Amino acid sequence: MRIAKQEIVDVLRGRGQQARADWVARELPDCVDTREHAGLLATLRLDPADFAVAPSP
Repeated sequence: MRIAKQEIVDVLRGRGQQARADWVARELPDCVDTREHAGLLATLRLDPADFAVAPSP
């Protein structure tokens, strides 16, 4: 699965983690592969499932 980098940045900024958000904005690609960056997402305490789009009813 891929997550837009901006979504990650927005979550981090919402948590008040400005420095981490700035680092993510500089260092990660526009589309973050959850398998490739699983360790980083875990370090940031981000669950890729939280970014999954819910199916339409």
